[in-house]
Amino acid sequence: MSKTSKAVVLLSGGLDSATTLAIAAAEGHQCYALSFDYGQRHRAELDAAGKIAVQLGALTHKTVHLDLSSIGGSALTDPDIAVPTTKTEGIPVTYVPARNTVFLAIALGWAEVLEASQIYIGVNAVDYSGYPDCRPEFIRAFEQTAGLATKAGVEGRPFQIHTPLIELSKADIIYKGVELGVDYSLTVSCYQADDQGRACGQCDSCRFRKDGFAQAGVPDPTRYY
Repeated sequence: MSKTSKAVVLLSGGLDSATTLAIAAAEGHQCYALSFDYGQRHRAELDAAGKIAVQLGALTHKTVHLDLSSIGGSALTDPDIAVPTTKTEGIPVTYVPARNTVFLAIALGWAEVLEASQIYIGVNAVDYSGYPDCRPEFIRAFEQTAGLATKAGVEGRPFQIHTPLIELSKADIIYKGVELGVDYSLTVSCYQADDQGRACGQCDSCRFRKDGFAQAGVPDPTRYY
């Protein structure tokens, strides 16, 4: 694929999205990184996203401002709902209603403006917290919707939604990122990181990340408070 191929890459500032950006770049795309300030409590990830975009050579990094905290319904957007620090059953309270649907819709709009047919998102269906919008079925359905809902799709220029991490373990994701030169010390994964980007070490995201580095045999650069 030529280096002029454009891709919109969703970049949260965490480990998975940083690896996804590195993969998209390695696959020969000009990368347009897209982050969201959506009212999340772990806002340090936005600073991390900016640093990662520079480190991995994104052509542009855009942050879109939303206010999902206005509808609440998640421990990540409602300060009255505590982030769990022990393993829970079922879909956890850290699930943000319709988040990936909203994010992919905006990524789709930007991709159409850029005349980019590729969209990358770092969802994972192996080491994840049980979110319904991280499943392959959802991604396939959204890709079909993209073809129906856009001028480009109607005119025969379909979009591809890439999920390079969807079947990888956290350890395998870390292996891949190290191979591609991702600086994981820049990333912030914790659901309740402090303003300096330091992690709690107890939430689901911290546990998955910590276990991933241990299983990969890679030193964990995470800073904890």
